[in-house]
Amino acid sequence: MITNPTRQRALRGHKPTRPTPRAANTVEHQAALAWRLTPRDKWIARMLWEHRVLTAHQITALAFPSFRSGRQRLRELYLWGVVDRFQPFVTVGTAPMHYVLAPAGAAVLAAEDGLDVKELGYRHDRAFSIAHSLRLAHTVGVNEWFTALVDRARHPQPGQHLELTAWWSETRCARHFGDLVKPDAYGRWRTEDNEIEWFLEYDFGTEALPKLAGKLTGYAALAQATGITTPLLVWLPTTRREATARRLLHTTWRELDNPHQLPVATAAAQLLDPTTPHPSPADNVWLPLDTPGRHALHELRHVWPHIPPPTTTPLTHDTTPPRPTPPSPMPPTAPGHG
Repeated sequence: MITNPTRQRALRGHKPTRPTPRAANTVEHQAALAWRLTPRDKWIARMLWEHRVLTAHQITALAFPSFRSGRQRLRELYLWGVVDRFQPFVTVGTAPMHYVLAPAGAAVLAAEDGLDVKELGYRHDRAFSIAHSLRLAHTVGVNEWFTALVDRARHPQPGQHLELTAWWSETRCARHFGDLVKPDAYGRWRTEDNEIEWFLEYDFGTEALPKLAGKLTGYAALAQATGITTPLLVWLPTTRREATARRLLHTTWRELDNPHQLPVATAAAQLLDPTTPHPSPADNVWLPLDTPGRHALHELRHVWPHIPPPTTTPLTHDTTPPRPTPPSPMPPTAPGHG
């Protein structure tokens, strides 16, 4: 206060703790990483390259048996310069730590693929730009959607086989299909007796619903051009918004030249039961546009029997120079190892 000035000495705080030193990205350090990094560590780095950003909770759910073990290993990867991290500002509570690929991790991936870092297309500033992107929440939301599927596959019922066999990022989808559509993701889900693939439109509640419905013409054009029928799954935040979106989607869908060439189903996050173990988009939440009743994800193949089985390799229109292949959505080792 102006009537009770504070002495300069009193303004001195405690000596700040020395920041944790991080390894410099030198040739010697990259050589040391050859014996430090496990296949799971490299898989995490590749997942960050593919999907741009993953939270600590998502990485733990994807690859570790517990949050404690995941946090410890992520700290080591951070100190070694394999991953970087930031914490977004939130008005209530504390946001989880968000991880992106760091220079040493990019160098490892480039070397594995026989490229240099420039050919890989990695730039440190660009990797960190997601921290300030207006699409950060959307990207994290899409990644959470697929993380829930992986977590569900890791905890099947007795005698049940579940596997997420493909998970393409928005960036990869844009590179392959961007001349016609720009899906938020592409995925494949396999059970004991069938496999289904789909494009995902992840609605965060901010996009105008007429614009969302208008995207159907692009997906129909892609199906017409390729001759491949790939379902479109639309994920919405609430059942109320889903009901409004369905009216618009159904109107646009009926006006397509060949509506059945583009199967569409909707679901709402509000339908997931948080009291059940491992709730996920694989649950009985999907409502097709052309048939009544909600279905589990794998059951949609029976709802649309005219859909051919997925090909061995997803369709690609990529004419750019060779790029790293998308990583397997499942970690390379069992969750309880390493």
